Formats: sequence, C-alpha cells, structure tokens
Amino acid sequence: MEPVRIDGAFGEGGGQVIRSAVTLSAVTGKPIEIENIRKNRKVPGLRPQHMLGIKILAKICQARVEGLHVNSTSLKFTPSEGMDMELEEDVGTAGSIPLILQVLIPSVALLRKKLKISITGGTDVPWSPTADYTKIVLGKAFSTIGIDFALDIKKRGYYPKGGGLAEAEILPCRNIRPVSFLARTTRSAKIFGSYCNMPRDVVEQEVSNAIKALEEYGFKTEHTIREETALNSGCSILIFSHDDASVTGSDIIYQKNMSGMGRLVAGKFLESNLGVDLSLSDMLAVPLSLIPETSVFRVNQITKHLETGLFVASKMTDCKYGIGKLDNGFEVRIAGSSDSGMQ
Repeated sequence: MEPVRIDGAFGEGGGQVIRSAVTLSAVTGKPIEIENIRKNRKVPGLRPQHMLGIKILAKICQARVEGLHVNSTSLKFTPSEGMDMELEEDVGTAGSIPLILQVLIPSVALLRKKLKISITGGTDVPWSPTADYTKIVLGKAFSTIGIDFALDIKKRGYYPKGGGLAEAEILPCRNIRPVSFLARTTRSAKIFGSYCNMPRDVVEQEVSNAIKALEEYGFKTEHTIREETALNSGCSILIFSHDDASVTGSDIIYQKNMSGMGRLVAGKFLESNLGVDLSLSDMLAVPLSLIPETSVFRVNQITKHLETGLFVASKMTDCKYGIGKLDNGFEVRIAGSSDSGMQ
C-alpha cells in the first residue's frame, strides 16, 4: 500500500500534524510519510516527546518506522496488527506526558486493544494541556464518544526538571458514537488546584480569585486544592464544567508569577461558553473523523491546531467536514467515512 503523504509544515506546523497522522495511521492501518516536520520552528524536526509517543505506538501496532531520531524532519510509519500491552516509559526530560497520551488514548481504544502504561516526564508543562485537563476534561469528552481511560497522577512533573509519574489504563472502544456539543447551559463548575514547594495561602488566594470571577457570572463552584510531590516547585489550576450539550475546561500553570493566575484561568473558562473549549476542539477531530454519522460541535474560535487536525483527518479517512460562522463563534460538522479503514 502506498503511504499517505502529509506536509508537516501545514497549519500549526508542529506536533499536531504528527499526533493526528500517526494516530490515524495506527487505527486505519494506512502507512504514512510525513515531510517538513516542524520546518518553521526555531529547532526543526522531531523532539523527544514526539519520538516517545511514536515509539510507544509503534510497539503497540508493530509498526515499521523510519526517521525516528531527534531533529528528524521526515518520518515513515507503517503499522501492522495491534496488541495488548503493559509498558513503562521515560520521556527523559520534562516533555509532556499529556501530549503523548493524546496519541495513545484514541489509537489504543479505537484499535480495540488494552494498554497499561507508566510514563515518567512532565505532567504540567508549558505549551501542553495539564494532566488534570487530560484526566478530567478529555476523559469526559472521550467517554461520551465511547473512548474510556483512567489516569492516575502519582507524582507531578513541572518544567524544567520533570520527573512526574502518570499511570494510565486505556480500554478497548466497543461502540464509537457521534456527539453534539452546542452550548454550555450549566452554571456549575469545579476548580482543581495542585501545587508543590509553594506557599499554600498563595495558591488558595488564586483559587479564591477564580471563584469570585465565576460567581460574578452566576456560577456555583466546588473546589479542591492538593499539595503534591515534585522535583521542583510548580502549580496548576483547572476549571471544568459539563452538561448534556457541552464539555469545557480551562487550565493554567505557574511559570514566573502566581499573581493573576486565578482571574486569568477564570476568564479563559468564561470565554469558552459554547459546546467545547479551544483545546478540546482539536482533540476531537481525529476520533470523530472515524464515525460514519455526523458529529457537531461549536467553539468560540477555529485554531490552527483544529485546522491541522481536520486537514490530516480528511486526508487519512476521507471524512467530510464543514465550518460555519455563528454570531458568537463557529460550528464544526464532521461526517466520518464508512470506508475509513478503521481496523
């Protein structure tokens, strides 16, 4: 079978192309060839966290891989049969565990396999969803589709030292379902804060600021703050809500200054008042492209990550998608192809 050729410089031109392509390659059995990987980034080519996700997935689907090395700008991935596995892996840096799981969760579940995995690396790091976002927000959205996983955060891993530990169990998907996420109607939200080697009262103040910001817009809130272990100091805050027609979340990590974190994360959450938030929208493109029925979701903005996910999905599955402008955002419709080749 001739590989599907994908331009890695398309759209956001980074890891989203790789994650979407290898996931759909594994699930459909179609080989891929990606060129121009991260071509326009300051450091082009594959980074360690991209490599580990591909390496693990290659083990699970017994894939033949060419070009799997640091700074590689081209990659060939030829999958075979999937297998149940139990694995222990180490990113070796503060590379994002959640981004690795973005590859593994839909791949393994849609291959109808089972994976138990322990990964050491970064749980809450820049330019990535936090581990709590992955566990809670992505977990809820994926369960609606029929993709179920459990995630246990044993130890936090913040930038720059990493060293976090997450244990995940991914279950076979028995019945994949279309979704309709149109608008948030609930006025209830949950706030999760975690921290290490920082004054608790500072974290509590930022969570309190988030609560006040939400209450100003009529939200009732519940909150949990956990002190956890990590190699270096760090903090993350997540706000989450869901109802029959929405799954939305907003997260933030401490980098240089805690001041303003609470108000900022609350502001991001309040802006995401449609069916899904911006981060979740691009994570849905891959699984929805494999469902023959039409799924629909509404989002406040069409991000480069979402554009990239839709582009790769259409090339790999022949799904059809459309984007319509609304007064307060956009509506995305995805109709997967029954000939997608899902194994």
